[in-house]
This record gives sequence, C-alpha cells and structure tokens, in this order.
Amino acid sequence: MALFHLVRHADHGLIGRVLAGRMAGVGLDGDGPAQARRLARHFAGQGVDAVHASPLERTMQTARPIAAACGVPLHAAESLLELDFGKWTGRSFAELDGQPDWQRWNGARSQTRPPGGESMVAVQARTCGFINDLANAHPDGRFVLVSHADVIRAVLAYYLGAPIDLFLRVEVSPASVSVLSMDGWTPRLLGINHTVASDASNRSAAP
Repeated sequence: MALFHLVRHADHGLIGRVLAGRMAGVGLDGDGPAQARRLARHFAGQGVDAVHASPLERTMQTARPIAAACGVPLHAAESLLELDFGKWTGRSFAELDGQPDWQRWNGARSQTRPPGGESMVAVQARTCGFINDLANAHPDGRFVLVSHADVIRAVLAYYLGAPIDLFLRVEVSPASVSVLSMDGWTPRLLGINHTVASDASNRSAAP
C-alpha cells in the first residue's frame, strides 16, 4: 500500500490578506517556522521514503525540516506547484471580494478560471497524475507531499469523487496533514486536515 501525507505549507504573513499564488519571496514567518519544526518531529520515525514539495519558497521551507528529520531526499515537484492565479496574483482579498469574476470563480470553479491563469481541472489533473504515477512506481512507498491549500483540496475532491465546485467545503489549514492510501484497489482517505499539536499543548496534556 502506498501512503501519501498531503501537507499544506506552514504560516506566512500574507495568509488571509493577499492572494500570494506563485509570488516569489513569500517565506514562512510568525508561527510558520515553529509549525515546520513540529511537522518534522511528527514525521520522524514514520518510515517516510521521500519528501516532494512545490518549488515555492514557503513550501520548500516547510519541507526541508521534514526531509532532514526523516533522513530522506527532498525533491522539488512542479506538479505540486500552487495554482497559477494569473492577474489575481498579489491582489488583496478585500479588493478581489467585490469583483464579479472572483465571485463566479469561487461559485463554479469547474466552469471558470482566473484571468490569465490556470483552471482547477488542470490543477487536479497534474497533481493527481503525479500521485498516481508515484503509487504505480512505488506501490509500498510512503511519501510526504508539501503543497498548497487549493491544490490539496483538488486532490481530496478527486479521490472522494466530489465535484470540484464543492471543494471549498473541505478545510485545509496551514501546516495541516491529510492522508491518502493507494492499495491498487481503491484510494482511501485516512484523515483530513489534521494539525500537529503545539509543544505547549503537548506539555499541558502530559500527566
């Protein structure tokens, strides 16, 4: 059985304010570096074979500590890259919220795309194709895939058999982990949007 841990990158300062998309120079800040370290401790000792990550700065910064803790290679994977938001890249959500094309996009992503950007169907095809290829090449492999919220939602919708227009009903938080198994028979989602407890939470829960 191939096992895939789908990890959203950790926090950066633009989350919730600006549509970062494929902007360069958007690195982890705030609690982001600590979240990446917690993820690394979470995966250490789990028998991970490799870490694959979107090549953007924030995803690679999340992935490096995980690969180091697991003692496995880190591969940059274009197939896990953030959706190309075209002309919306770098715009604030406050500005986008009043635009009819933004509202249409969020209401029916199967029928629209960002201006000059990429469709959700294309994102789903490239990412799920990458996962299927890994599963076929390594039927007993264990992988960590570090990507972005909408990309992970597209993957979850595909393997759930859910319409792409409903994928915003699935929450994918920063530094969260969703788990997919592929056994050659049917894909199974073993967990969605698990967040690793903070050190403080761990200490308070200890007897």
